[in-house]
Amino acid sequence: MKVELKGFREMDAALEEFRKPTGQNILKRAGIAALEPMAEVMEAKAPRLSGDLEKAVGVGTRRPKGGKKHFRDRSTVEIYAGVKVVGGGMPPQATQQEFGNENHGPQPYVRPGWDQEKMPTLDRVAGSLGGEIEKAQARATRKALKAGR
Repeated sequence: MKVELKGFREMDAALEEFRKPTGQNILKRAGIAALEPMAEVMEAKAPRLSGDLEKAVGVGTRRPKGGKKHFRDRSTVEIYAGVKVVGGGMPPQATQQEFGNENHGPQPYVRPGWDQEKMPTLDRVAGSLGGEIEKAQARATRKALKAGR
């Protein structure tokens, strides 16, 4: 799959204007907002016979227990859509339903959600990231004016 991204270099430059934690919070808010619709599609496709599996689908920044961060840079923000970490781990039926086992065939819900929403999610990231940067700039301006009184 080949994806061409436009405008992210300018957004990266705009994020450089903020302190590192502020930039990370901007990225987290924008990423979570962009991934929510994908999680809703995954939740709608989740099998209903497996208990609370559909309630476990969501968006977050926590990795499953023992999961490694994909990027070594500590300033990188990682956001996940899929089965949430519940009580230290995933519900045991999550993987069984997605990939199947010797007793039943696969009933995928995460991969079809990804396939359906991957390109619209990139568009949402661009839109929500621009909005979050503008809000943060407005907050910084208000703070500076308040401090200057």
